[in-house]
Amino acid sequence: MSDPIKHECGLAFMRLRKPFSYYQQQYGSVMWGLNKMYLLMEKQHNRGQDGAGVAAVKLNVEAGYPFLHRIRSAAPQAIADVFRQIGAEVDELARFNPEVHKHPGLMKGHISFLGELLLGHLRYGTQGKNNAEFCHPFIKRDTIPSRNLALAGNFNLVNTEELFSLININPGEFQRQSDLAAMMEVIHHFIVKADEEQPGNPDVKSALRKALPLFDGGFHVGGLLGNGTSFVFRDAHGIRPSYYYINEEVIVAASERAAIRTAFNVGENEVKELLPGQALIVQEDGKWEIEQIIDAQERKACSFERIYFSRGSDEKIYKERSALGHNLSEQVLNSVNHDLKNTIFSFIPNTAEVAFYGLQKGLEDYLNKVKLERILSWDKDFDEEKLSEMINRRIRIEKIAIKDVKMRTFITGDDARNEMVQHVYDITYGTVRPGEDTLVVIDDSIVRGTTLKESIIRMLARLKPKKIIVVSSCPQIRYPDCYGIDMSKMGDFIAFGATVELLKEKGKGDYLNELLERCRELQQNNQLHTENVVKQLYKTSTTEEISERIAKMITPPDIDIPVEVIFQNIENLHKSCPSNLGDWYFTGNYPTPGGNKVVNKAFINYMEGKNVRGY
Repeated sequence: MSDPIKHECGLAFMRLRKPFSYYQQQYGSVMWGLNKMYLLMEKQHNRGQDGAGVAAVKLNVEAGYPFLHRIRSAAPQAIADVFRQIGAEVDELARFNPEVHKHPGLMKGHISFLGELLLGHLRYGTQGKNNAEFCHPFIKRDTIPSRNLALAGNFNLVNTEELFSLININPGEFQRQSDLAAMMEVIHHFIVKADEEQPGNPDVKSALRKALPLFDGGFHVGGLLGNGTSFVFRDAHGIRPSYYYINEEVIVAASERAAIRTAFNVGENEVKELLPGQALIVQEDGKWEIEQIIDAQERKACSFERIYFSRGSDEKIYKERSALGHNLSEQVLNSVNHDLKNTIFSFIPNTAEVAFYGLQKGLEDYLNKVKLERILSWDKDFDEEKLSEMINRRIRIEKIAIKDVKMRTFITGDDARNEMVQHVYDITYGTVRPGEDTLVVIDDSIVRGTTLKESIIRMLARLKPKKIIVVSSCPQIRYPDCYGIDMSKMGDFIAFGATVELLKEKGKGDYLNELLERCRELQQNNQLHTENVVKQLYKTSTTEEISERIAKMITPPDIDIPVEVIFQNIENLHKSCPSNLGDWYFTGNYPTPGGNKVVNKAFINYMEGKNVRGY
């Protein structure tokens, strides 16, 4: 992705179902569970690089000894830092007793995180600051074990203020900045109520049934109670991904199927999807159940998971990203007038690579069809040279763009900094015939267009192609997201900026104020959640007009090479990713009322010149 945007977070949950002595005998180490947790988190490293944390609960701990532990880090390599600290405790113990690893009971008693219940989290700072206290898991301590709660998740809520008022809590400064703090208070509130009814063994199912309907957002959350009960739950629309795997040794849940498959070496069909509105609940004795906590609503699983966020090592995601590229081939062929002899194809590193392979396959299918038709049209009028020339025609592909290691800019002046930003990407010289070849490059999405304008287009222009065509494997991003992705300001979207420019160019700039007044009217009547007012703005221009304006906006003023932008259409997006139809950032069709509230608030902020979040 040329314009980096924040990923969602990653969740890793594990419940060991055997005593530690079993893992020592079976796998040669009592640390088997912690090692698997480390692997499970590393295989989701793509989902969060601002921080990491792990919580552990130990079963059957003697009274007076700690049973809930937590460690968090906001270090540059947060996962490694967390497990380095855990490992240091193990090393320290081994120094006093080199044979301690042979005694599972001693290890459990002395190693803080050697617990049967483990909860790991990877964080991208979509809310709050990037320091350790904002990293998950959060914990709520109590003198009664069953009222101790550790919670972590991949989610955003848009109604945190309302949640605090529902349970009569006046949030502090820290709590206001964290939606997890709001969720924690609500869930803990109902856990305590359930514990009052069943002391020491609260009915988690009942507590979740009361809490989850109050949350407006997309969520995949894991929790541990001090008495050994644990749970994982998912929102009613299935917005955020959730997968689990269960055998006699372990119960595992994570944000990505491929992470579980790799960590535990299991087949695709062995890893199940936790369906919308469901919870996986594990009792203290290791017995488990899948329970429908809230009624499932229309499935709106996030399509960005398939386009960009999730690791492409998942076989279904790989096929879907390939399909995204394949379904663009007809538009691309029309754009280059089917002139494959004078067109070079490439991709923006690195996440667009799989979509590029799909585009290449679509182009090859077309070329093979042309070859067949031409050869058949010759009848018998050909010689070896003519036939050889035809069958050896190929799609011209090159590795044009190269992403260098992350460059740090120490220069403060804007002009000098912009000069340095140009060199984030480099090019392969000698790959393009100047003035003859059209250059087509595919990216997975275009959000702000800043990197395209300041770096990529400038770099590609150095090759002096006849024309540059930028292809986006997803549609125009027009609306904010409020369910996990850090896209909440209208002014950040180049599609929005292009639409505003076109509106003003057509002499209809006053329409923006009309929409603003409509938003303010809804806000005054506490109805901001009832409709997406910004949808009306995009009716003032066609998709093609907006694409043409985006092309103009990403072309630096000193570049005279024609630039064109092609976007995926919604129909082909859904065709490519049939199980992930959540498309609100493209269409404005939000699955929860909070989405409408966020987009309207974001528009008000834009019109009032406030560079703040929409929620």
